Amino acid sequence: MTYENVAYFAETWGLVFLVVLFVGVLIYVFWPGNSPKFERAAHRPLEDEELPRRGVPVREDQSERAMNGNCLGEDRAVAEKERDAISGVETTGHEWDGIKELNNPLPKWWIYVLYATIIWAIGYWIAMPAWPTISSYTKGVLGHSQRASVAASIAKARAGQAELRQAIGESDPAAIIEDPGLLEFALAGGASAFGDNCAPCHGRGAEGAIGYPNLNDDVWIWGGTPEDLHATLKYGIRAGHEETRESEMPAFGRDGILARAEIGDVAEYVLALSGAGEDAAAAERGAVLFADNCAACHGEAGEGDQSLGAPNLADAIWLYGGDKASVVASISNSRAGVMPYWEGRLDDVTIKQLVVYVHSLGGGQ
Repeated sequence: MTYENVAYFAETWGLVFLVVLFVGVLIYVFWPGNSPKFERAAHRPLEDEELPRRGVPVREDQSERAMNGNCLGEDRAVAEKERDAISGVETTGHEWDGIKELNNPLPKWWIYVLYATIIWAIGYWIAMPAWPTISSYTKGVLGHSQRASVAASIAKARAGQAELRQAIGESDPAAIIEDPGLLEFALAGGASAFGDNCAPCHGRGAEGAIGYPNLNDDVWIWGGTPEDLHATLKYGIRAGHEETRESEMPAFGRDGILARAEIGDVAEYVLALSGAGEDAAAAERGAVLFADNCAACHGEAGEGDQSLGAPNLADAIWLYGGDKASVVASISNSRAGVMPYWEGRLDDVTIKQLVVYVHSLGGGQ
């Protein structure tokens, strides 16, 4: 016998046993012949010696009789049943310090509602998914599945979107932006995909953070046209894809290319390009070092080169911080941020929707 057979047997007959046991307990409790038994148990007189354990004060004469072993019925704290003279309600027979407990039964409607809920619960267990089992759950005779309902709703929504998704799949991002109908649909889908996949790094509002670019401005390391954005999203940056965008900045300090003082001079020159330099002499020395070591990628005026992924250093917009310590750290140890490639993780339609959405944020070229 396989494990699956054992599990199926336990799941099926275990559930049957639980239902039968539950129904049996209900029948036993509510069987007419058992009512007097439960009534007697509920009205059992309390012995004097039990009173202290139940938090009931013991009178001095009761305490004496308890010490003498006389607990058999004289002066008990339980009176015989009687009908209360004021309310006309029968008492339970319990009495504490002259206070008698009235036996007010629950309203009939309340009892009927209780019975109805019990019957409803049993019916629900049988009809609907209800009980967890060893490897699954009881499906119920109706076979309802909320998961299947959600899947059907998603399939229906996708069927309604099929025509628009097909049109996006057949169009390039620039053409989508020019088509008002496709643009509206792409923006809605792109916003949703951005929240699920991009917001953890770039922020919900695409405002970016240290090491994560702000997508709302007009500054792009690899280009901000729809075609550039499509390539960046599809292939990533230093992401291991065979077509990924790749660039490498030397670690001038860690690799011993420049001395510490020279790195400080280059940092002063870089800051001076955006008007933030404070040491003109150091910046002048740094200009020579910059031309020899940095201008090949960043340009003679630090304007950057998007084809190489070299940032513009003259716009006062900094990805890793624009104070001197941060600039020195970037020159000394290099920076090599990674963005994942989305090809194979997201379908091409979703990638194009992301391109349109990011382009619409105000930073697209």
